[in-house]
Amino acid sequence: MLWWGYNEIKSQLEPPQAILVLGGSTTKLEREKFTAEFARKHPNIPIWISGGSPPQPTQKVFAKAGVSPKRLHLDYEASNTVENFTTIVDELKSSGIKNVYLITSDYHMRRARIIGEIVLGSRGISFKPVTVPSRQASEPIQKSIRDGARALVWVVTGYTGDNDPKDQR
Repeated sequence: MLWWGYNEIKSQLEPPQAILVLGGSTTKLEREKFTAEFARKHPNIPIWISGGSPPQPTQKVFAKAGVSPKRLHLDYEASNTVENFTTIVDELKSSGIKNVYLITSDYHMRRARIIGEIVLGSRGISFKPVTVPSRQASEPIQKSIRDGARALVWVVTGYTGDNDPKDQR
């Protein structure tokens, strides 16, 4: 509880230095469109999209919003929410990023926050959640518990629980 309080205060004191968007197969570019508009209000920070929509439609959304393609970092290594974080956290860390805006759909944010606290927190990175409105009900708490456990396993072992041998990080 004390750790969470410290991270909450830290995330409020340090302005985010990047935008991290969690892609999803059911987004229909909703998260990308939301982020493009959000990025216009934060013109000087890079945007990482993990597991988002294919590159060409994603780049088109950002170009239409007037966001420079130089700001985009598209990552397609992730195949699930835990990997959205684990495949990109070390790149964020090596780029000197200490605080990010974390963007995902409202129904997905509880799980993203739990995983983010564990994975991003393990590298000293805090985040400020920004939700994309939707009409979907929140995910079941069981998904959050399961993926929180998978994130803890990754911190200790480098393995997310996926059966893919390339998962070792």
